[in-house]
Formats: sequence, structure tokens, C-alpha cells
Amino acid sequence: MRVLVGWDDPEQADTISLFLNVEHDEAVLTNGSAEMLAVAHRDDNFDAVLMSVGVPDMDDSYEVFRGIRKLLPDVPIVGACQPADVYRMAKFLSQGMRNYMLRDPGGDFVFLLHATIVNTVEAVRAEREREIAEKLREEVNSVRKLQESIIPHDLKSPDGYNIAARYEPSQIRVLGGQPVVMAGGDYYEVFRLDADHTVMLVSDASGHGMKACMSIMTMHTLITLIRNQGYEDVASFVATVNNRLCEQSFIQSGGGFITVLYGVLDAKNHKFTWTSAGHPIPLMCRRKTGAIEPLGPHESGGLPLGLYSDAEYETHTCDVPEDGRLLIYTDGLIEAFGDVDGRHVEFGFDGVQKTLQKRVNDTTEATLDALFDDSHEMTGGMGRHDDTSIVLVDRI
Repeated sequence: MRVLVGWDDPEQADTISLFLNVEHDEAVLTNGSAEMLAVAHRDDNFDAVLMSVGVPDMDDSYEVFRGIRKLLPDVPIVGACQPADVYRMAKFLSQGMRNYMLRDPGGDFVFLLHATIVNTVEAVRAEREREIAEKLREEVNSVRKLQESIIPHDLKSPDGYNIAARYEPSQIRVLGGQPVVMAGGDYYEVFRLDADHTVMLVSDASGHGMKACMSIMTMHTLITLIRNQGYEDVASFVATVNNRLCEQSFIQSGGGFITVLYGVLDAKNHKFTWTSAGHPIPLMCRRKTGAIEPLGPHESGGLPLGLYSDAEYETHTCDVPEDGRLLIYTDGLIEAFGDVDGRHVEFGFDGVQKTLQKRVNDTTEATLDALFDDSHEMTGGMGRHDDTSIVLVDRI
């Protein structure tokens, strides 16, 4: 800690120098207002300023104080005044002086100088950290709102089906504070190609924050531009999106990528055709029996988007039975974790299976809520550390 000291009593100044020049701390002592201002003008590398107030008078001290504030606007100033002048310190404090001390006749105040200055510096740093944290919170909220603006809320289900979907951002609970809702890279989309065919897409960009959000925004823009161009199969569509994303250096910087599950529901023939680009494989639940199984092996998924151009993807097709319930999700659902008896335990496939089996007779919307509630309960109230998106489809 470096402290600029302006003091009027040479004998006290020597004592102050002894108390402030300790370990890694350094005190730069000046004698008189002119010298103090000159030092502040040529050297701004100080953590605090200590100045005597009232010498030769309050008006002169106030002008010196204003000069120091102008030269060192971010450096906290601590004043020291005679007991008779304490009421005059209000003028200084109202203009930004951070702290003050009384100069008792015996000079015992010197013993408190170091602690007072350190506490003042730490208080100012803590205040600035809170301001930065609040600005970061505002930035995160802005990014999150941008992300949420592209997620559909008014879903139109085809005849014979009910579709419900939801996105929930990750949360991190800061010790002693409120949960911080993070911005991330999850995204889902549901739209009709025609009366019988409905597209369902769930995607997850690597990482969090602005980069993940902008990656998803880029993909959303691409899909919006090309989704009506009449692609014959889902694999061809995903390959086209991948090639376009590989042209975006922003996506690939820092090893970034995007996973996606892109599927088309044929409501007339009750078939679901899908392609995975590094994304979790969808699950099919039979509501009559509670049986649950993935629509294919883990290896059914191709490479994530944005890694290599001309990557090849596979098309998969499955029947949707009369009691079928289709679950498409991001890994934030199964990776929700908590501390159980000192062990790191994830919600996992077992948690998903238990919830789906317990809710076989519930509505689509109630089952969707249960998946979020049960996985959140696993975290012990600490919040998910990854975004979670779910599209749930019931044949009715």
C-alpha cells in the first residue's frame, strides 16, 4: 500500500513515517500544500491519501483537498483535524473525503492511522467490487434477455399431439447473496412446416455468457433463413447449417461448438425423423407401461456443429406409439447435481426415468414442470450450473 501524506508537524510526520512504512507499505511524506499537490501531479500511483486539515486554515485545506481529488479521483482521502474543527469536516465528507480522524493533544491518534487507512482502502475496494458486480449482473441480464427473445413461447401442436417446451438458465448462488441467473447457450425451436409436419429443435452452445449466446443467435438466424428451402431430409438440413457455421470464425474461436437435435414429427403417419449433431439422444416413454428407452445408441449422434465443414450426419426414424411421450433435452437436465452424503450426485438418466414413470398419467405441461422441479431439487437449492431446455411431446 502506497500512501501520500501531507502533514504540517515535522515531529509527528517522522512518527507517522515509522508507522506507515512497514513491511510492503510505503508512505510518501510532503510538507505543505504546494509540495503535496506537486507530488500528486507527477505520481498517481497511490492507494490512499492522508492529509492534515485546518492548516493554515480550513479554506486553504479545502482547496488542497479539491486539488488532490482532481488529480487522484479514484484514491480515497483520509483527513485528520483538531477536535475543535470536527464540525467543519462535513464539508469535506460531502465532497468525497472517505474518512477522518481527530488529532488528540497527546498524539495517540498516530497509533490508529495505519488501521484506519487500511480499513478505508478495503471499504472503497469492496464498494467498487459491488459496483462492478452489479454492472456485470446488468450485462448478464441483457444477454439473457436477448437469448430469451428468440425462444418461442406460443407453441402450436399438430392434431393428435400436445407439445410443451421450456428453457431455464443456469443459476449460481453466491455466498451471502441472491442466486445469479447466468446467460448461456441453450435454445429450442418448434415450428410447423405444414399441417402434418412439425420441426422440433433443441440446441446447446459450448460455454456460457456472451459468446455462447451469440453462437446461438447466429445459428437461429441461419435456421430462420433456410428453414423453408425444402430440404428432403433432416441430415441434409443439419449438414447445411454446420457448413454455414464453420464459415463463422466467431463460433470456432476458443474451441467453440454447438450441439443440436433436429427432428420432424409426421403427425399423420406418427413418425419422428431426427438427426443429432453431438446432442443427447431423445427418449421415448410408453405411458401405459412406464417403459423408457433412448431412440438409438449414444453413437447415433454425429459431430457437433461448427467443428469441421462437410461433416456427415445420419437420419433416424422411429414410430410414435399411441401412448408415446417423446423427450428431447439438453444435458443440463441430467447433469444437475448436488451433494449427497459428501458425494457428487447427478440427476442423470435415472432421475429422468423416475420422474417420467411417476408422471405417466399427468398432462404434458405438468410432466414438464416435474422434470424441472425434480432436477432442481437434486441441487439442494444451489441452482443448476448449466442451462436446461426440454421439448416434451405427447401423442394424445
